Amino acid sequence: MTGAPAATRERTDPVAALEAFLTERSDTADTAATERSDVFSAERAGELDRDEELPAEACALLDAFGLPAYYVPVGAGGRLDDHEVLFRLLRTVAAHDLTVAVAHGKTYLGAVPVWIAGTPEQARSLGARVAAGARVSWALTEPEHGADLLANEVSATPAEGGGHRLDGTKWPLNNATAGSHLCVLARTDDSGGPRGHSLFLVDKADLPDGSYRLLPKARTHGIRGADISGIAFDGALLPATAMVGREGGGIETVLLGLQLTRTVCASLSAGAAEHALRLAAGFAAERLIQGRPLVERPNVRAVLTRAAAALTAVEAAGIVGARAAHGLTGEMSVVSAVVKALAPTLTDRMLGELAELLGSRAFLTREYASGAFQKIQRDHQVVGIFDGSTIVNRNGLINQFPRLVRAYAAGTADAEGLAVTARAGTPPGELDWARLSLVSRTGCSVVQGVRAAVAQLEGSAESQSLLPLAREVLAATDAVHVRMVAVGPSARPDIAAFEVAADYELCFAAAACLHLWAAGAAHGTPDGALWLRITLRHLLAELGRAPDPDPSDDERIAGLLTRAVADGAPLSPLHGRKGGPS
Repeated sequence: MTGAPAATRERTDPVAALEAFLTERSDTADTAATERSDVFSAERAGELDRDEELPAEACALLDAFGLPAYYVPVGAGGRLDDHEVLFRLLRTVAAHDLTVAVAHGKTYLGAVPVWIAGTPEQARSLGARVAAGARVSWALTEPEHGADLLANEVSATPAEGGGHRLDGTKWPLNNATAGSHLCVLARTDDSGGPRGHSLFLVDKADLPDGSYRLLPKARTHGIRGADISGIAFDGALLPATAMVGREGGGIETVLLGLQLTRTVCASLSAGAAEHALRLAAGFAAERLIQGRPLVERPNVRAVLTRAAAALTAVEAAGIVGARAAHGLTGEMSVVSAVVKALAPTLTDRMLGELAELLGSRAFLTREYASGAFQKIQRDHQVVGIFDGSTIVNRNGLINQFPRLVRAYAAGTADAEGLAVTARAGTPPGELDWARLSLVSRTGCSVVQGVRAAVAQLEGSAESQSLLPLAREVLAATDAVHVRMVAVGPSARPDIAAFEVAADYELCFAAAACLHLWAAGAAHGTPDGALWLRITLRHLLAELGRAPDPDPSDDERIAGLLTRAVADGAPLSPLHGRKGGPS
């Protein structure tokens, strides 16, 4: 859909290489490729899920591929210079097994505070360990306080001879047991408050014997194999060099780090959505009713089209969010909240509709595709909770409504930053971590730039068929901002305010699609326009402005999906390789 030139898409070779690494089989005496494919098979994933066992073999293979290096910025000795590439890599893993993506990708989340606030020495040291396969857990939550970080009680008090003494319990955490390092948020001021907490990088191997104990793995409904456990500290002595950033700066660093990790979480939703759609489209093509494939039925095609549109919307928002970290860094407090609330919401709805299409096969744990669909649906339920729930993120968005309304009314947008953000598949430039901000002073250029995007389409001959939908997106975005004006400031926003926030997210996704298309319209294809049409129709329907359906588009999309499933090609034009639907 972006129409990015092939030469720039080839820059994302790590993504194609990872896909080949995970899926290619060998008929030669060298069976390594076949063994890798078996480790990531649905059969193996189902076994581990039933046994509630950590997917250690799969994580080890990702280490062997070199994926951990993409969690580490180039300046710290790694390969992370483009968050779009990181998004695509984790999306690729999630499209095979969401549990593996959660277990392995958590290291990026745990290490982010060091990339933001750590010293160069801390960053290089941790970078080398992560690239070598070290697992890092982000120790934020506590049993009695959950997401209320200001109420946390784990303490870090000055120790004799320097450093700090760590006491208290962190739970539930991802990789608390399997990880070698933890980035721990601890109270350093008895009075607590926004300036009363600090971050510490803890290497469990350096802790004195008896100064900590690991809490048992919690049993979970989804991601059963992930290491969801905890750790209790009892006088764990940390050197002065363990503190990350300045004393009292822990909460601020966490909030800045979440702006990056929340956008990365969208890769989990996109991968899960593709995996589920592949199963459903394959079933619809193979299942015969009265001698005809199920996919020939108009209502089934409509379901598949809505699912394909939801996948494309999630991916568009995720890619734009990932690139915004580079191009619109100061706006990430808005962008990350929007993307994190939107992606799992659209994906959960999509999974529910596909479950109805699959019928009993959506619930079978062994008989159909080794139970892959029911595992995806269970696993994905946790994504909405990660790194702040949907309610938490929408509340943060609501707090910035006044500034967003003023910026939209003024028609301002960071045109240069938006151009970088929209040119998917091209190098976005170095991320200036210091430009991350707790609030966006310039609003949200992705949404504020929608009028300019529509104007750009009006001047493009290739985009004329898209104009009615694009103009309707603009009208919907105008209407949402009128409703935002009516939301008064409140410490506890009412449900109406959250509904407006949800609609703003849909406007963001539609704007992201338009910006991606406009950035590459000169290279657009008929299929690209088709994907944009179905995605805009879907988002407008979610906004209560449902345009007339187009059965011919449904038929074409069903055909593209069926061929892509048969070829093993990506189902999203934004994640296409040669042979894919793009």
